[in-house]
Amino acid sequence: MDQARARARCPARSRAGFRRGAAVMTAASPQASALLFDSAAGPHLFVTDRSRVYGLERGVADELAHRLAAACSAAEADALIAALTGVEQPRVMEQASVQPPPLRTLSLNLAQACNMACGYCYADEGRFGGRARSMPLEVARASVDRLLAESAPGEDLVLGFIGGEPLLNRRVLRATVDYALQAARGAGRRMRFSLTTNATLVDAEDAAFLHEHGFHVSVSLDGAQPGNDLLRPMRDGSGSYRRVLEALETMQRHGRPRHLAARVTVTPRSGELLPILQHHIGLGFDSVGFAAVLTSPDPSLAFDATDFDGFTRQMVACGRQALQELSAGRCFPFGNFETAMQEIHRGSHRPYPCGAGAGYLSVGASGGMYACHRVIDEPAWAMGDVRTGTDAARRARHLTLHQVDRQQPCGSCWARYLCGGGCHHEVQRRGRIACDYIRDWLAFCLSAYTELAAARPDYFSAARQQRAAGADDARANTL
Repeated sequence: MDQARARARCPARSRAGFRRGAAVMTAASPQASALLFDSAAGPHLFVTDRSRVYGLERGVADELAHRLAAACSAAEADALIAALTGVEQPRVMEQASVQPPPLRTLSLNLAQACNMACGYCYADEGRFGGRARSMPLEVARASVDRLLAESAPGEDLVLGFIGGEPLLNRRVLRATVDYALQAARGAGRRMRFSLTTNATLVDAEDAAFLHEHGFHVSVSLDGAQPGNDLLRPMRDGSGSYRRVLEALETMQRHGRPRHLAARVTVTPRSGELLPILQHHIGLGFDSVGFAAVLTSPDPSLAFDATDFDGFTRQMVACGRQALQELSAGRCFPFGNFETAMQEIHRGSHRPYPCGAGAGYLSVGASGGMYACHRVIDEPAWAMGDVRTGTDAARRARHLTLHQVDRQQPCGSCWARYLCGGGCHHEVQRRGRIACDYIRDWLAFCLSAYTELAAARPDYFSAARQQRAAGADDARANTL
């Protein structure tokens, strides 16, 4: 975090206010090239272009706030910010056609079927609007070959298994891992593995296998038993909570995966989030992340614009608890918060919200390749086939059209390079109903970052060492 302390020569006019008395005081510059905010660690300036945070002396911050309240042009505001930080503003991302990068990660939809009946499932119980089917071993092997063929030489690679419920096809999962390790070894490469599962089918052999091969495992679990079983029933109507706990106990006895995360899918019926977070941490998860439902076959389970105020308050309550625990040197693995801290610390400058269509593609059971696992079997998102290769033209078009600077109203949002524009699939289906939540959450995270950096400057170096050791490969949801 940089310190901008010298009084700058300032233009006479500017625009926007600096709200005092709130937990986070904020003011965005014209064209949202910066955000002025306050926290318990003092006033700070977040510069959008390079996602940098600058500490300000109180007098400088007050003068900047005054000038940002006086309605000047964007050019004058940018000159003011440049004078404070020594960085010219703004640097807009390249608008030319984007060429797709090499592949780094493939997820395989091993089973387009599921043994559960979650009412909010965007994937139609794993079938993606079609019939239930499983991926043949030859398609899985072709996927491994494609990943090796279209990745950068020497790059570490990730093979993910997803569904539906991938353990419905565990024979192919295990055979694919064996094949991938052999193929990667022959190519002088390193292959890592992840599994997204409801965990209700995990047995002792599965646990030992996941442990042996250093899997990163993400388990879907939506709270304590009453809430989870309401939202995540088995196909016969029974609850899933006890089965998940049995799976966690099995993994504890027979081999724990390298990283064990919980994903909590949040609906308007989920209730308070902090008790869920504390409950899951108590179960021993290495990371716990929340994701709000925006697209659901049952509209009552999807958020609308009126639901986000409550969701924001609850996320911030969880974030405050994380800040308190981490500042005191205690472990509190709230994934959304920890990932946001790291993104801010390293100056994330993302043109996209995720790797969809770029270094990451998802493979359907029949071998088609798609921009991500949410859009399996949707022709508009098709990106090739594992037997014939990726479609470079379609990938390039996807990446060019979805650059955050090309999106509206992203170009005038101070959070654009931390957010990346939001999930492509959700924006297509629901529009940008979550933008205010994203800004409010990230404004809180910026404030929390300055406080955590002051209280625990060692936190970020320790987290960096943990990532270097491979313990943080399974990226949590930042938002």
